Amino acid sequence: MDLTTEYLGLSLRTPLVPSASPLSRSLDMARELEDAGAGALVMYSLFEEAITAESETMVRFLHHQETGFAEASSFLPDHEDFANALDLYLENLRALKESLSIPVIASLNGVTPGGWIEYARELQGAGADALELNVYYVAADIHQSGARVEARYLNLLRSLRQSIRIPICMKLSPSFSSLGHMVHQFEAAGANGVALFNRFYQPDINIDSLRLQPSLHPSTSAEALLPMRWIAILYGRTGLSLAATSGVHTAADAVKLLLAGANAVQLCSVLLAKGPAYLGVIRKGIEEWMADQGFSSLDEVRGRLSALSVPNPAEFERANYLNILDSYSFSPGARV
Repeated sequence: MDLTTEYLGLSLRTPLVPSASPLSRSLDMARELEDAGAGALVMYSLFEEAITAESETMVRFLHHQETGFAEASSFLPDHEDFANALDLYLENLRALKESLSIPVIASLNGVTPGGWIEYARELQGAGADALELNVYYVAADIHQSGARVEARYLNLLRSLRQSIRIPICMKLSPSFSSLGHMVHQFEAAGANGVALFNRFYQPDINIDSLRLQPSLHPSTSAEALLPMRWIAILYGRTGLSLAATSGVHTAADAVKLLLAGANAVQLCSVLLAKGPAYLGVIRKGIEEWMADQGFSSLDEVRGRLSALSVPNPAEFERANYLNILDSYSFSPGARV
C-alpha cells in the first residue's frame, strides 16, 4: 500500500507525523516512532521565554557574582559550564538527525521578532528539515484590532522567510475572523504549509484556594472535526501543505482528515497515552481501510471528500448546522 505523501516540500513515507511533545526528547522513543511508521517527527517546542529566563538567572547568579561575598565567589561555577535551553535543544536536534532517517521538524514558540529570527537560524544550522512556528498568542488587549493581530503574524513570517531557507509551517489557532483569507496571505508571505489547529491549554480556577491553576486535558476524537472541516474547505484553494492536528486517536480519525485533503496527520495525545508503537496500529488501520475500499495509494484518497468534491459544499458551512438541529430528537419524557 502506497502511503507516501508530500508535506512542506518533503517526501514522507507515511502521512503520520508525531506532533510536538515530550516523546521527541528521548532518542529511544523517537526510534520507536520511526519503526512504527512515522513519516516525520516534530520536536518538542523551544520557548523563547524559557531561554530568556535562564539567561536572566545566569546574569544574576554568575555574571554578577563579584557583587556578593568576595571570599565565596571562587566556589561559584563559570557560566560557560552551563547549557541553556537552546543549547540542549540544538544538541537533541543533532542527535535526532544522526539517529533517524525521517525528516525532523523543529518547533519554535517565540515572542519577539528578534528571538524568532535568531533561534530559527540556529535550528536551521543544526540540521532541521523544516520549522513549525507555534504562534501561541492570545489577543487579550481589548484595544488591539484583528488587523493588528494578523499583521503581527505576517510580519513575523516575512522576516523569517528572509532569514532562513528551510520550509516554514505556520501552526494556527481557529480564532481568525477569516481563516481562509489569512491562509492565503501566509502563502503570499512565503509559508510552505499550515497546521490546523493549535490546541490552547486553558487555565482553570481552583474554587477552594481561590487561585488559578494549570489544567491539562488530553484531546478527544471529536476535536478532529474542526481541522477536518477547514482542511476540506482549503483543499484545492491553496498551494500550501495542509497538516491536521488535534484529536487524532484512531485510524478512522486519520482517514477522515486524509479524505478532507490533509497532506499530513499529526498525533500527540494518543501516543502519550498508549506509547510510540501505537502509531503502527493507526498506520495498519489506514492500510486495511484502503484495501477494503479498493485504494492503492493516498493520492486516490486525499481530497476525495473536500468541499470541491462533495455534491453539496454547503454541508461544510452552515447547512450542516441547520440539518443537525432539525434532526435532533428529545429524550423520552423531556418537556418541550
